[in-house]
Amino acid sequence: MSKTETIEVLIVDDHPIVRFGIKTMLMTYDDIRVFGEAGNGKQALSLCAKIQPDVILMDIIMPGMNGVEATRALLERYPQLKIIVLTSFPDQDVVQDTLEAGAVGFLLKDAPKEIVEDAIRSAYAGATVLVPEATQALIKANTSPQQLGFDLSPREKEVLALVAEGLSNNEIAERLVISTNTVRKHVSACISKLDATNRAQAAALAIRHQLVS
Repeated sequence: MSKTETIEVLIVDDHPIVRFGIKTMLMTYDDIRVFGEAGNGKQALSLCAKIQPDVILMDIIMPGMNGVEATRALLERYPQLKIIVLTSFPDQDVVQDTLEAGAVGFLLKDAPKEIVEDAIRSAYAGATVLVPEATQALIKANTSPQQLGFDLSPREKEVLALVAEGLSNNEIAERLVISTNTVRKHVSACISKLDATNRAQAAALAIRHQLVS
């Protein structure tokens, strides 16, 4: 980045004092300028329709439209934007959802100003910025055991629900208008995927883990 370039930053947070603090902090840098503030995602969309910033510092929990929704909506309209998420706690689901929405960075709100400054410049240059806490949250998410029944198909869940109601294979076939042989295959798949020994145990597991209504 040349010395004449200025990074235009939009701060999106529902707490005015947080916005003020970030804005005051960034005023100390010649190459970073806060061009606007928004209290939620909808306001951010409205502002970006008029003047598009280079980098957005985005809070997660906000009224009206949260940070994940706003990130997704903004990047659908303005894919060149660089969005850095600011949060107080890097929950693994939030980290995943935000990055999947297209954010390029994840910072904690109590990060030193040098970290925020470097993150803005790095994001502007096209780099990804993750604090160690966010990286650990991603690692934990990727190594956590999958929820029981995560790999059941919609049809298998449908068959499993009828098994839990006590219907026989023939009755399930009639209800779903499929062959008995197809039902048998679905029931077998359900038993296997739930690591059950029989259809009764599969039904019990499905009810216990709320896999069926």
